Amino acid sequence: MDNPKPARLDALTGLRCFAALNIVFFHFSNPDWFGPLSPVVNAGYLSVSFFIMLSGFVLAYNYAGRAREGKLDKVRFWKARLTRLYPIYLLSLVIGWQTFRAEPAAHTPFMFWLGAILTPILLQGWIPEIATFGNTPAWTMSAEAAYYVLFPWLASVRKPVRTGVHYWRLGALWCLGLIPGTLYVLFNPDGIAHVDRFSSAPWLQALKFTPLPHLPSFAFGVMLAGLDECVERTGQLRLWIGLFGFAGIYGVLCLGSLVPYALIHDGLLMPLFGCLIIGLSGINPLSKLFGFPVFVFVGESSYCLYLMHFNLWNLLHQSGLLPRFGLDRFDPWISYAILIGLGLLALHLIEKPAQKALRKWMGA
Repeated sequence: MDNPKPARLDALTGLRCFAALNIVFFHFSNPDWFGPLSPVVNAGYLSVSFFIMLSGFVLAYNYAGRAREGKLDKVRFWKARLTRLYPIYLLSLVIGWQTFRAEPAAHTPFMFWLGAILTPILLQGWIPEIATFGNTPAWTMSAEAAYYVLFPWLASVRKPVRTGVHYWRLGALWCLGLIPGTLYVLFNPDGIAHVDRFSSAPWLQALKFTPLPHLPSFAFGVMLAGLDECVERTGQLRLWIGLFGFAGIYGVLCLGSLVPYALIHDGLLMPLFGCLIIGLSGINPLSKLFGFPVFVFVGESSYCLYLMHFNLWNLLHQSGLLPRFGLDRFDPWISYAILIGLGLLALHLIEKPAQKALRKWMGA
């Protein structure tokens, strides 16, 4: 008998809406525009870390039961993930043709051709120098592809009988995730006096854009799904856990440069991201707020918005369309609205139809 399909977690989909928008604001805004939320926008790169953890959690929420029972067909799972990942990924590269034309000036001929070869096959993220080749946010797809390969084995790890063992596992993964950033802070291999979001150097690029430093976050999400099964979905506990997560993240971000950039970039906030996920996976006023239909509707297109926004923004502003139609006076807000609209169109006109066709063709 097939395992029953897990209940939808609409609040997490609604939160994806805000996480994706925060990445857009991070790339194309002045954080000071957002008043009390300026620390959140200034640290918009953390939304990527949250997405990586959430990816592990959602996959485990849906598939871990089958994986532990030995019923997860690995090849079929990988095919299904590819059909989900690749259509919009390919579209994001196509609309970034102007970015591609600028890449030769930024690399040696060898690295340019290496980027041109590895980017379409989701391997560019393993080489820091070309991790953002063709589409700056697309380095995460190299990481996700690697994590999907590992997922069936991560998800098949036996679930602990005692709740305390969940915390030990999550704590160990948190410590593991802190190691790369801690080593960077201690040894400062790039010799940068003050590292922040605008810094760029070889070792820092490796820390930010290659898959291995972010693997503990994905594994944390996978193991968090096991703890999620142990916590009652109703009641006040998840509400307070979620509120603590939001308050803790905001408090840390308000510390600004007092917290080393290399530490906060991924590993430091893992437990607080976990609190958000546990809180919004329950049935409480907080999950109802983020499960508001409009948030969920936009959140469903968060992958499209995230992956396409960088090249779409550049294409839109290099085209001269906004001044031509007198819309530039409403910028950047009109641009944000256009990006959201195009993300929704890409979801319904490209991602879903392509995914359905590919799954039928591939037997996934």
